[in-house]
Amino acid sequence: MADSLSNKKRGGFTGRMGFILAAAGSAIGLGNVWKFPFEVADGGGAAFLFMYLIFCFVFCLPIMVSEISIGRAAQRDAVSAFETGKKSWNVVGKLGVLSAVLVLSFYNIVAGWALGYVVEILMGNFSIGEEFGTYINDIAKISLYAGIFMLLTAYTVSKGISKGIERLSKVLMPLLLSLMVILILYGFFLPHAGAGLKYYLIPNFANISLEVIYNAMGQAFFSLSLGLGAMITYGSYLPKNENIVHASAFVVLADVGIAFLAGLMIFPFVAHLNAGDMSDISGGAGLIFVTLPGGFESLGPGIGLVVGSLFFLLLSFAALTSTVSLLEIPVAYAVDKLSISRKAVVWFLGLFVFLLGIPSLLSQGDSAFLSACLSYLNSSESRSFMDIIEHISSDTFLPLGGFGIVLYVLFGWRKKRFHAELSQGYPNYVGSIWQRYLDFSLAYLCPVILSLMVLLTILDRFIGINVLKILTDAL
Repeated sequence: MADSLSNKKRGGFTGRMGFILAAAGSAIGLGNVWKFPFEVADGGGAAFLFMYLIFCFVFCLPIMVSEISIGRAAQRDAVSAFETGKKSWNVVGKLGVLSAVLVLSFYNIVAGWALGYVVEILMGNFSIGEEFGTYINDIAKISLYAGIFMLLTAYTVSKGISKGIERLSKVLMPLLLSLMVILILYGFFLPHAGAGLKYYLIPNFANISLEVIYNAMGQAFFSLSLGLGAMITYGSYLPKNENIVHASAFVVLADVGIAFLAGLMIFPFVAHLNAGDMSDISGGAGLIFVTLPGGFESLGPGIGLVVGSLFFLLLSFAALTSTVSLLEIPVAYAVDKLSISRKAVVWFLGLFVFLLGIPSLLSQGDSAFLSACLSYLNSSESRSFMDIIEHISSDTFLPLGGFGIVLYVLFGWRKKRFHAELSQGYPNYVGSIWQRYLDFSLAYLCPVILSLMVLLTILDRFIGINVLKILTDAL
């Protein structure tokens, strides 16, 4: 009876569709619409796409199933969920909460950039791409946009699960998809669009290198919001009669689908801008914020204004569904642990994370110290504060958290209870091909891949030893 009352107090999703849209919204964010296209560009086009798709389904899906099942079994936050076994396992959840706070601190700044681009392009300022460095160092302007974004995020989370997060997802996800389809169809008819589609869809397997494989693994893991407790938190609001395996598969399909559509949307514009020359396209963050505004301007002042503003509005929508899930992670932890008002926790944490993001905001050139505050071992390159936070949180803590989740399923929670939880809502699960697939992946595939990701990232990011480059040169 106490559990029932507790669950009513916590709230929950109204059904499978609400959960899938919210969980997909968490996964579908800047990682799909902003980061995925420039990772494809840096990875040689379709070869990267091919590897990304493999890792999403073969490697990431079992971890997503694990996270959601841990959350639903406990019906608690991302830290308390690990305390059903030995309490010491909650360190995995605490790492996830810390990761969520750190990621949100810089993610909200990038989301502010995107929101500002909507305003700038609506005002006809297509030169914003050429002035990107100046734009992100306009501290008053970016603080305003990032502040608005955090207010929208906090307001949504303060309304709770069904009336806040689920309702937002049911509105924004169809809008996001509709905008993407409109822009894709328009892009298909641009001059030289075929060159962009060929680059994106026809793989040159000679481009598959150890580094491309590694980057595809990292992108798959990051884009699905794994390792930081988002799916554990959302899973804790999922009814017991829902099929976790099928719901997880739908979430992965939605995430992969949006990422795939993002490529279909962006590369025809890039090909149009480059007159069909895809031999040396600009990757990195500049592919979206620097390159595309010029492409929108080339469409003409009227059409360019509409298409450009719609694109960055789409990017802002994608970011908002993710910032909401990132804030919900520490909020759920505080509400469950401290038993205090959700609204009070939301607004306090929203302000705290916004203030925590100020050093990242200043580290894009405004502050000389924060823009080049640390050089890693064996490297003469100085890193910005935002780079450091990203390397620690999303690049290192996320796969480390995923590794901890897999170990918890195998040795803390035990597979017997894991399978029992999955059987609720899926009566034919035991003995199915899904059970055999999850057993193999969690016992062998996931631990090996995640431990390699953590090791290679630490060696490369912080010690300056690029093992993949050494191996590639040796081969």
